[in-house]
Order: sequence, then structure tokens, then C-alpha cells
Amino acid sequence: MTSPAASATATPGDGGPSRRVIILLVLTCGVAVGNIYFPQAVSPLIASGLDVSPDSAALVVTAAQFGYAAGNFLLVPLGDRFPHRPLIVVLLGVTGTGLLGAAGAPGLPPLLGASALVGVTTVVAQVIAPMAAGLVADDRRGAIMGTLLAGSVGGILLSRTFGGMIGEWLGWRAPYLVAAVVALCIATALAFALPTTVPSSRQPYPALLAEPLRLLRREPDLRRTCVYQATIFGGFQAVWTGVALFLAGPEYDLGAQAVGLLALVSAATMFTSPVAGRQVDRRGSGPVNLVAMLGAVASAAVLAFGTLGGIAGLVALAAGTLLLDVAMQSGMIANQARIFALRPDARSRINTAYMTCSFLGGSAGSWLGAAAYGRAGWTGVCALLAALAAVALTRHLLHRPGGIREAGATGGEAPGNAQAKTRS
Repeated sequence: MTSPAASATATPGDGGPSRRVIILLVLTCGVAVGNIYFPQAVSPLIASGLDVSPDSAALVVTAAQFGYAAGNFLLVPLGDRFPHRPLIVVLLGVTGTGLLGAAGAPGLPPLLGASALVGVTTVVAQVIAPMAAGLVADDRRGAIMGTLLAGSVGGILLSRTFGGMIGEWLGWRAPYLVAAVVALCIATALAFALPTTVPSSRQPYPALLAEPLRLLRREPDLRRTCVYQATIFGGFQAVWTGVALFLAGPEYDLGAQAVGLLALVSAATMFTSPVAGRQVDRRGSGPVNLVAMLGAVASAAVLAFGTLGGIAGLVALAAGTLLLDVAMQSGMIANQARIFALRPDARSRINTAYMTCSFLGGSAGSWLGAAAYGRAGWTGVCALLAALAAVALTRHLLHRPGGIREAGATGGEAPGNAQAKTRS
């Protein structure tokens, strides 16, 4: 049976995609991922614009996160079944349409529906990654993955700045409208720029959907890693949902633009991610996970000083969010290094399982963050982050490593993969 681990293959003698195509793919990843993050910065504006409570407005973020988790599960496996170019173009086209619907939503319910639709279809980055890996030679695969990750991280961080600043100047609908135009323009460009790829699997759709669930059942290290990511990412989302409410509240009264500026501080993670990757290669994923989890716990303590208010409080918020972002991204690099060493023949399906769990945790974290802020204020959000990070840390400390699974990003196949391939 043809393995769906990679849905595109480099043509012999071909140097891979051109620099122009790579830049376009990086931009696409950033824009696509950013679509589920910029609503965090404008949720206070949505609350005032639609005359709903801040907790209710924060459901827009939750809807997008739940949609993204569903899209990872339902749509990403299609990258093994259909040619990438039409799949990516259609997904971006539907995303742009959903963003236009959100921009014109007359009330909260239709906005929630449009946000969920955007979340489902803006999973393009997770379709692009395996495609790009198959378009380049083996010795360039790590470089292209790192470049695409930098684009995604940039989209996460800069989208909050974009959403906050544009929303503050032109109202909460403006970021959705601009994002829609950008998505549709990129879809048009990709329709002409992307190379033709051949699907690697002819499995029926139900079989593609069932495979990630089977992998979760068979691979204990995948389940463990999903716990790590779901809890840490849940805390990450809780903080970024809560900080928008906190900065717009009576303690600071700064508005959505302040959230965008705060996100700029975390842009440093674009430069720390390669360092974390080298440490994974050198020391293995386990030690990097441990440091990342401890960093997340420490960030909760630093963020708690945000209640001081004034300059001291803002410095604490900036330092705490930076530390949390570095911890989350470093942990994600370690997590992916581990899971991609489990079954090299099934990396796309493993990534579907991993990312679905990740964004289920993130969507739950967004909702819990808003609820914690409504009940206990900013201190409640920090306590929630500490509790979620403690769950991940406890699970990690209880793990008894067998010595064969903690592969680095470039450490090759873990022992036992030959046997695993026979099950594919």
C-alpha cells in the first residue's frame, strides 16, 4: 500500500520550488494561522460593538479554535488524497468567504458561525507542510520546515498586532475585511504558482479519518505528547484571551491596540525557535520539554505581577507573555521531533492527531480563560495557566523513558520503526 506520509515528491533533477514559491508558502502559512489569532485582540471591541458581555465576545475565539481542531481532523488528511493546488486554493477561497461573512455579521450568533467556518478551512498551513517536505530533497527538508514554522509563528504574533491596531482605528469589522481580501488574493496567486502534485494515497475518506484515531490508540508516546501540547497550548490560549480583557478593563483601560503591541514583544520567539530545535537535536526532546514546562509554570508567576498596574504591571505582562511564548514554541518543536520519529511512514496522519488534540486543548483554554477572568480576574487566569502547565509537568515527570523514542529532530528513525512500517 502506498504510504501517505508524503503527498508530493520531488522530481528527479529538480531543485525544488523556487524562492518565489517558498516565500509565497511562508506568507500563506502566516496569514492562514493568523486568522484564528487576531480575534483575540479585537474581542473587547466585538463586545462593545455588538453590545454583548466580554465573556460572550470571547466565544468568537473559542469558535475559531474549535473549528481549527475540526479542520485538522476532517480536512488535513485530504492532502494525501487530492492534489494540493486545488485543495489549498479552495480552502483559502472558503476562508476568505467566511471572513467576509464575519465582517458583515449583524450579531453574535452569525459571527460565531462564520468564525467556526474560518477555523475549519484555515488549516492550510498543515496541508502545506507535508507538501513542501515532498517537494524538496532530503537534505533541504529540515530547512524548509523551519522556514514555514517561522512564517506560522510570525502570523500568530503579528496577527494580534494587526487585529488590535486596525480594530482600534477602524472598528472590529475592519480586521476581518482586510484578512478576507488577503486570503482571496493569496488563493489567486497560489492557483498559478503552486506546482502540480500527485496524491500518494487512494484510501477512501472514512479510512483517512480513522487512521489518526488508530495511531492514538497504538502509540502511547503520541498520546503522551498530545497531553503535553493540549495542556500547554490551552494555557497559552487562556492567557491571550484573558490579557485582552485585562488590558481593556479598569486596571489599564488601554484598548485592543495594547494587545497588539504586547504581541510584538513576543516576536522574539521567531529567533529562539531555531535555538530550541538545535537543542532538541543535541539533547533529545525530553529535556527540552522539561525546560519548556518549567518555563510555562514560571511565566504564570511573572504574569501574576500584572495586577500591580502601571509600568511595573505592563513590564510583568510583557516579560510573562514572552516567556510563555518561548516555552510553548520550544515545547512544540520538541513534541514534533518526538512524534515524527515514531512512524516516519505516517507523519501526515500523526500530525493530524497531534494538531487536532492541540487545538482542542487551545479552544478549551480560550473558553476557560474567559471564564476564569470573569470569575477571578487576572489572578484566576494566571492560576489556570499554572494548573495546566503543572498537569503537563507531572505527566512528563511520571514518564519512564525507554530510550528509543526521544529522538531529536534530525536523529533519524527511532529503533522499532522497521516493525512499525509493516503495520502501515
